[in-house]
Amino acid sequence: MAKHSKRYRASLKQAPKTAVSLSEAIKFIKAHPGAKFDETVEVAMRLGVDPTKSDQAVRGTVSLPNGTGKKVRVIVFAAGTQADEAKAAGATEAGFEALIEKVKGGWTDFDVAISTTDAMKEVRKLGRVLGPRGLMPNPKTGTVTDDVATAVKAAMGGRVEFRMDRTGNVGVVAGKLSFEADKLEGNVNAILAAVAAERPASAKGVFIKTVTVCSTMGVGVPVIYNSGAAAE
Repeated sequence: MAKHSKRYRASLKQAPKTAVSLSEAIKFIKAHPGAKFDETVEVAMRLGVDPTKSDQAVRGTVSLPNGTGKKVRVIVFAAGTQADEAKAAGATEAGFEALIEKVKGGWTDFDVAISTTDAMKEVRKLGRVLGPRGLMPNPKTGTVTDDVATAVKAAMGGRVEFRMDRTGNVGVVAGKLSFEADKLEGNVNAILAAVAAERPASAKGVFIKTVTVCSTMGVGVPVIYNSGAAAE
């Protein structure tokens, strides 16, 4: 088990022991960075679902009102004019057969993969490469579409994907520690609303059980969350 840094241990002693308002939590993590670089801020949620049941899987996307603070590398599987449109919109790479072969060879130096509906017939064969990394295009997340230019701009402009892990937890990037507090708060509340909207019909009881915000190397701070409302 890795040892925590002296900075982390010092912050842990001062961290709230019980849930606090979102504004207080953000104020704390901004005042107690875990590293010298500009850390990523993440919101983690424990969901009240049965992760073994496929009808209770939670997955979706959210457009962060204040962006992620990260340069997003997008590739698009498309041919002809759609490939040209994707490149014009800012895609790192766009193409069909050559790009599929490149990814098949193990290249995954990108953050988001988008595909046209026609290209998906071949892109599905990349499941072994894209699937484990959560990069497989999916209609539900808006990454299988024929309007590739709009999808590229959305991905680069702050749209992030979230998916529940096998233990029923969800972690979503909410921005950078250098963001102003109100911008981080706006992003976190957008994430909470988006996850709440994906509540499976078969889920019983409280859906979002706990909410925690933290920075990459920092201490996690529990946040007061009332179902059906923004975090306090």
